[in-house]
Amino acid sequence: MSNEEFRAALSRLAAGVVLVTAQEPPLDENGRGEDVGMTATAFMSVSLDPPLVMVSLRNDSRMDDLLAEQPLWAVSVLAESQRHIAGRFAMKGRISDRLLFEDIPYVRGEVTGAPLAGGALATLECRTEQRVVAGDHTLVIGRVLTAQVPSGDGGPLTYFRGRYRHLG
Repeated sequence: MSNEEFRAALSRLAAGVVLVTAQEPPLDENGRGEDVGMTATAFMSVSLDPPLVMVSLRNDSRMDDLLAEQPLWAVSVLAESQRHIAGRFAMKGRISDRLLFEDIPYVRGEVTGAPLAGGALATLECRTEQRVVAGDHTLVIGRVLTAQVPSGDGGPLTYFRGRYRHLG
């Protein structure tokens, strides 16, 4: 089986789209670390008791490197109207994350300090419980520390056959 055949088969699986965020540790005690964000479609609920979720990160990506040292992170479940956010944080060779966050409304998580996208269907703040290397990705399992449903408006942003979609 080729990589192309594998990708083509799995592109037929619709997935929800989330923005995973974390804050780099500050360089000194007076500063604030840079915010980092990444679009993900490989995100799922793992357990209700205790509340656990999982995200799959490409090995040696900026987010994988950050979450190897920073145990606190957050997830914003994106609404269909937030396709621009998903596209922005999915770009390869992109500009600095600081500039990507510049014109996106967000609040800081009370527990993690990570950005939570304004208008998201749901937000979660997490602490890493386990990291499992699986091929060219690392599965990061996090305990959910807070869960909120700030917006009930609109449907979820989904990814299917290589494109962002909406239900309907």
